[in-house]
Parts: sequence; structure tokens; C-alpha cells
Amino acid sequence: MARKKASAEQNALDRQFMAAAIRLSQRHSGRTSTNPSVATLIVRDEGPGPMIVGSGVTAIGGRPHAETEALAEAGELARGATAYVTLEPCAHHGRTPPCANALAAAGIRRVVGAASDPDPRVSGKGYEILRAAGVEVIERVLAEEAADRMAGYLIRSLKKRPEVTLKIAVSRDGMIGRQGEGQVAITGPVARRQVHMMRAACDAILVGVGTAQADDPELTVRLPGLEGRSPARIVLDRQARLPPLSKLAFTARETPVLIAAGADVAAAKKAALEALGVRFLATETYDGRVALPELLEDLAAQGMSSLMVEGGANTAKAFLDEDLVDRIVLFCGPASIGEGGIVSPVDHDHIPDGFRLIREARFGDDTYAEWTKAL
Repeated sequence: MARKKASAEQNALDRQFMAAAIRLSQRHSGRTSTNPSVATLIVRDEGPGPMIVGSGVTAIGGRPHAETEALAEAGELARGATAYVTLEPCAHHGRTPPCANALAAAGIRRVVGAASDPDPRVSGKGYEILRAAGVEVIERVLAEEAADRMAGYLIRSLKKRPEVTLKIAVSRDGMIGRQGEGQVAITGPVARRQVHMMRAACDAILVGVGTAQADDPELTVRLPGLEGRSPARIVLDRQARLPPLSKLAFTARETPVLIAAGADVAAAKKAALEALGVRFLATETYDGRVALPELLEDLAAQGMSSLMVEGGANTAKAFLDEDLVDRIVLFCGPASIGEGGIVSPVDHDHIPDGFRLIREARFGDDTYAEWTKAL
């Protein structure tokens, strides 16, 4: 009976510390290049109770890894301790030795892992190294929660494309705007600040050229202290119709702007935009439109793991029709748009099959809901 109780208490502690590690892992989200933002906590359980003696997050740029950072902080206190890692420790030699070997060499007694790494150089091998060294390994503690936070890395590894988040602001009557009126304020300032936080964690934002022309958006992060976190901005624009005087083109030297255009773009149009710092993506076309699966493969090859699609309705529908959306985020405002409104391709009552609701929140007068598809 005592053993069962001790086991239950240990399971509860493992979940508690793993939850803390998952929260910590978000510190460098969107800033670790092609690596995921992983966290490691090193915990000693002696004296009055368990105590964190070392913590680490994948460094900006992707190196050093979280395990290395946590071990450096813990020093000799790592010997005999438990390491909580949000992703299976790496097992391959790159620019640094494998983290699995480093944990074993430091005398870690026990490793609790969350998400598994689909990289064939790592998958299962990190845990094998640890077990061979006599380290106790507990796998898949809060695995789904950890995988949700590093879905960009996992999807890029498994599907060879970035994770696609479809973000839509929807009015009470299911509209995303009004025909011919450009940007229409649907949500309030608190929700809009949350969108900026989401942008700061993405590698790129994508809109269709119709939205770029009608709304003239900036698509940057405009929160105090986070201005430098603006992601690349991508425009689906097969014929290079983005106006040179648009906010996107005018700021291309400050924050990258990439145009997904066809090979038959007029040379003069291309030259005018390139003179402003706009870059062109060589894209394939299908049925008169940019071929989205191939575009996403190209973005992944450039190191992008997360893409947020922000508009408009036709672009959103195209991604949904191609089954390329992994996450749907809806911000719902309290007001109705009425006659002349542009109908949203999805709303709270019309979510495509295969998605499950994972979180809801309220930001000021607006509601928030998020659905994901299983990896």
C-alpha cells in the first residue's frame, strides 16, 4: 500500500515538474531556428522536498540545447538528480555531443521525458543511451501537451512542411469583414495584442494579395519590447500585384517580405518590388494558382517550422481545401457586421472534421477558441 502511495506521489510530482518545464520551454518559442524550443529542469529530492537545481531552454539560434544549459547551472548537484526534458534527448553527434550522453556522464539518476522526437537520428536512441548507462527512464509524461507546444518542429520533421495555423477574427454573425471596406475592426485591443504575441512566436505570416491590396496591413509585431520579433511576411501573389506603395513593400528592408509568384511575372513589376527589398519565391502553379503544397515544402527547406495564415477568405479556404491546416484559432467579437459581410470559411459551429478543441479563453469582450489536428 505504501509503495502504491509512493508511486502515486511520484507520478504527481513528475507531472508537476513536467508542466513547469513545458511552460519554461515557451521562453524562446520562435527563436531557435530549425530546432524546437525545449526545456530541461534538474530536480534533487532530498531534505525538505524536491528542489530545482538547474534549468535550461534551447538557446536563441538553436544551440546550446536545453540539457546542456541545465547541467551547467546544476553543476555537481546534477549527480543523483532527476532531469525533466520536454523532448527526448538527442542521440546524434552534431556541433555538440549528444545530450543523452551528457546527462548520463553528469550522473543523472533518472530522466522523465515528454514528447518523442521523430527525427530518425534520435527517435528512441536517446532513451536507449540513457538506459544502457543505467539511468531510469520514464517516457511520455504530458506528451500531448509538450507536442502541442513544439508542433512546428514535429510537423516539419514528419510532413516536411511548416505547421499551418489558420487565424481568423469572426464577428458575432460569422463574418470576417465587409465588402469594399478594407480592414474592419472585429475584435478589441486586448485580443489584437494577443495576435501580436502569436506573430512573435511564428516564422512567417501569410496573406493573399487581395487582402494585401484591400487592407494594406503591416503584419508586424507592434508590442513594446517585441518589435524585433516580427516574422517574415509572405504574400500569395501569382502575378506580383502587390503595390510598391503598400506598407508591406515599403517596410520590406526592415522586415522580410516574400512574394509567392508565378514564373511568368512581368519583369518590370518584379524589378520595382525587388528595388524596395521584396524577395520573390520561385513557385509552381496549378490551375492558375500558387501550388500550396509545393510552396510549403520550399518554406520548410528554408528552415521555417511555423506559418500563420491571416487572410483572406479565399486564401483560408484554399488551405482548408488542400488539407494543409493543422491548427485553427478563432477570435470572436461581440458585434455583428450584417449585410455586405464576408462570410468566414469556418466558425465555432462549423469546424472541419478531424479537429478537436484544446483551449478557450476570453480577451476583453472577445472570445478565443483553438482547435488542433492530431499529428
